[in-house]
Order: sequence, then structure tokens, then C-alpha cells
Amino acid sequence: MVRAHIIFSGTVQGVGFRFTVQRYAVGLGLKGWVKNLPSGSVEALIEGEKRRIEELCRNIEDDFRGYIENKDIQFVPVEGTFKSFQISR
Repeated sequence: MVRAHIIFSGTVQGVGFRFTVQRYAVGLGLKGWVKNLPSGSVEALIEGEKRRIEELCRNIEDDFRGYIENKDIQFVPVEGTFKSFQISR
């Protein structure tokens, strides 16, 4: 189990990005949150199996090809504080 801190930049707000991340995360049994940032980027903090987080990223990158300009991902030790996956404000 790992925790991934991810920042997606590009045209990632106003296109259903957060809802798609949530749908994939729930389907993959991941926990955490996703939210819009004032900069126009989207931030996610996700806990689960590393391979499932990587699968989520591949799915998102496939669905939003042409929208995502950059993805910054950092893996850190899991804290186990999340009970579900939420869209934060």
C-alpha cells in the first residue's frame, strides 16, 4: 500500500476530470480525494495498491489525452486515514 500525491495540469477543470478520477478510484478500491486548485490544476491524494494507482493514472491519461499537459506524481508511505474517495472543494 502506498499514498500518491498527484498534480495534473493542463485543461483539467470544467471537463469532468474530478468526477472521472472519482469513478475510476472507487472502481479500483482506492481511497482519498481529488480537488481543483486555484491555479487551474487538479490535485489528488490517493491511497491503495501502487499498481491500482498506476492503472487509475493510465485510465485518466487515456480519457483526457490532449487535455493533460503534465502529471507530477510522488509516492510516499501510506497513512491509512481515508475511508472512501471524495471530491473535495
